[in-house]
Amino acid sequence: MLTRKQHELIRYIQAKLEETGVSPSFEEMKEALDLKSKSGVHRLISALEERGFIRRLPNRARALEVLKQPEDVTSKAPARNAGNVVELKRPEPARPAPANDVIEIPLHGRIAAGVPIEAMETASMLPVPAALLGSGEHYALEVSGDSMIDAGILDGDYALIRRTDTARDGEIVVALVRGEEATLKYLRRENGQVRLDPANAAYEPQVYDPREVVVQGKLAGLLRRYH
Repeated sequence: MLTRKQHELIRYIQAKLEETGVSPSFEEMKEALDLKSKSGVHRLISALEERGFIRRLPNRARALEVLKQPEDVTSKAPARNAGNVVELKRPEPARPAPANDVIEIPLHGRIAAGVPIEAMETASMLPVPAALLGSGEHYALEVSGDSMIDAGILDGDYALIRRTDTARDGEIVVALVRGEEATLKYLRRENGQVRLDPANAAYEPQVYDPREVVVQGKLAGLLRRYH
């Protein structure tokens, strides 16, 4: 079952598509659902996307397509029964809209790209262009150090992290080491150990017992400010 807010959002999106042929902006969805921030809209959209109710059209930050709705949602579009959902006729392709939607995601302090340091929790939010994020829940960390410089990750960058506790070998992850310190590194597994590799020849790999390392997310993108 969908939550009340998820119901409200999918009804609102469909109504806007039928009225204008263009999906609403994050600001419009925030106002319509009386949410405090756009990050709440992002979480609702991600949940609906993961459950197959909507999808984001590629390369267009403000383009959503409704794939199905709960059967209690009425629509002017032709429909056919499919279990407990109604399959809707897809709306006519919308005209491209400016990719200017911005989502606020939590900023959880600084993370080491060199020797691990404690990742400090803060109450800050970071505005991020929606086009940089995919599905799922995201947060940001400010990079400290230069050990990932050969991967294009510089000191002072904001690492955009998709929250997950699993990752494949070779992916750049946020790894919590011994429950206290977090670091941004390539993840490798070999000989029953976990190796956290830097992207800078001046730094040595860090090798740990698997029980000492917990994956807390995967790198989804970078945000860089020029001063």
